[in-house]
Amino acid sequence: MTYQPQNPLIIQGDRSVLLEVDNPLYADARDVLARFAELEKSPEYVHTYRLTPLSLWNAAAAGLSADEIVGGLARFSKYPMPDNVRAEIIDAVRRYGRVKLHRVGDELHLVTEDAILMVELKRHKDLIPYILSEVDARTARVNPAMRGHIKHALVKIGYPAEDLAGYVEGEKLNYGLSSQTKMGKEFALRRYQSEAADVFYAGGAAQGGSGVIVLPCGAGKTMVGMAAMDRVGANTLILTPNTVSVRQWIDELIDKTTLTADDVGEYSGERKEIKPVTISTYQTITYRKRGVKETMPIEDQYPHFSLFNERNWGLIIYDEVHLLPAPVFRITAELQARRRLGLTATLVREDGREEDVFSLIGPKKYDVPWKDLERQGWIAQADVVEIRVPLENERRLDYAVADQRQKYRVAAENPAKLTVLEQLIAKHPDDHLLIIGMYLDQLHEVRDRFGFPLITGDTPTRERRDLYDQFKSGDLKQLIVSKVGNFAVDLPNASVMVQISGTFGSRQEEAQRLGRILRPKEDGKMAHFYTIVTRETQDQEFSANRQLFLTEQGYQYIILYEDEVDAFEPEGPKPYAYSRHTHRR
Repeated sequence: MTYQPQNPLIIQGDRSVLLEVDNPLYADARDVLARFAELEKSPEYVHTYRLTPLSLWNAAAAGLSADEIVGGLARFSKYPMPDNVRAEIIDAVRRYGRVKLHRVGDELHLVTEDAILMVELKRHKDLIPYILSEVDARTARVNPAMRGHIKHALVKIGYPAEDLAGYVEGEKLNYGLSSQTKMGKEFALRRYQSEAADVFYAGGAAQGGSGVIVLPCGAGKTMVGMAAMDRVGANTLILTPNTVSVRQWIDELIDKTTLTADDVGEYSGERKEIKPVTISTYQTITYRKRGVKETMPIEDQYPHFSLFNERNWGLIIYDEVHLLPAPVFRITAELQARRRLGLTATLVREDGREEDVFSLIGPKKYDVPWKDLERQGWIAQADVVEIRVPLENERRLDYAVADQRQKYRVAAENPAKLTVLEQLIAKHPDDHLLIIGMYLDQLHEVRDRFGFPLITGDTPTRERRDLYDQFKSGDLKQLIVSKVGNFAVDLPNASVMVQISGTFGSRQEEAQRLGRILRPKEDGKMAHFYTIVTRETQDQEFSANRQLFLTEQGYQYIILYEDEVDAFEPEGPKPYAYSRHTHRR
């Protein structure tokens, strides 16, 4: 391949890929990269992606071949691809599934066509504890009770296994999707929701049954879960982030399926029902007795882990799988014989445990770019604006002398943000507006200044639901929420969100928060997502990291300064076009 100056990519020997933003082919190249590379940095003009083993394995698991990956890169590259990068892509994709797990009677076999590779694996310290005996030169008998641990070890070694050992069917469930809701409205799955469930189930074959479906917030991940339940047809355990989410799942299941209230149980801090479909929270499941020691059996440390064995579950659904707590990974390693479905808007985990999701829940099986669903009208168009405000001198001194962790809080709680917040509220008098932040003192100050109701983790569930219902009905137009509003809150008419503080540089939190306002609006309105940050501080630095995932999905970050807010006019719906960072100054 010769030099092609019109192309936007530069592929480097360290597996980094540079993407020129100000290029007519930017959007097309970005969409290709998003399928198999991770975005690391997104300044104004050149974005940096990286090809990692995990990103390539997820691409391979989703059906992408090495030829397609190499071809996509070559199509948009200015310069010839370094030979080592081409070789490493081919090697990584070939490694996925080069080792397989099969069940033979009551035995679990580790199999590879490469006898020399088997010699290497049998001698590896991470795998030795699980090998029971040699069957032949290409097959080892391994401990069936350690199926998850074996897969996790193989990922660390660099040979992710294709798990073909199959699943228990679970106790049958009399279940079906309805064609009408209980209110008489027509109901049918969207094409991509049905496709996602089909890819996950794979007709009941061993190739399916475990994995992660990645869809934007507001795109109906709950419907995908309900469709997977329809395919599996067995007792199902659903784990969610909070009690509000539990109730939303219950409402949706009773409204859109043949299940009745007698079939669906809530297992939370308030109720302990175990029924054919049981829905619990991560917090309930990971409740830990005081005084227990790490050396004790895991069931003694976490008494509610018994829920995993209370019924013969045929399917376990992990809602918002990017939030899965570490103890649940531990128990999931023991649940590999049950079908497992992860639902999320982003595979990004701030604790770096993406490999654990891959090996214990399953690889990414299906995803749809956010902008594709926006183009099709399934999620709302959105503009994304960052507003930078100064820190006045007295607080600048506080910031200067604060330790590293306190610096962010000083900057994040900048009182100057409230002046800009007031301007934004005035620009959206008829919209349903959410104000979100992480520091309770700051949120109470907003409540006292503007008089809007506030929901925090301490707000009783009933009061929380009442406020959400008032917001949905239109009786309440403005609402302040703490981090409890990050996920699993169904507010379809919310069209504006103002973020006044966030969890440091959390990319997945940024995605979740934008997702709260992406439900399509009946009047065709755009969604507007504002972030107010303190300029030249950690607040601004963290904001740059927070933007990575949404930039990768094609969202535009307009940068304003405090003196430009008054003249700024929120955009209306527009024809679909590629997006990039835009600086007004």
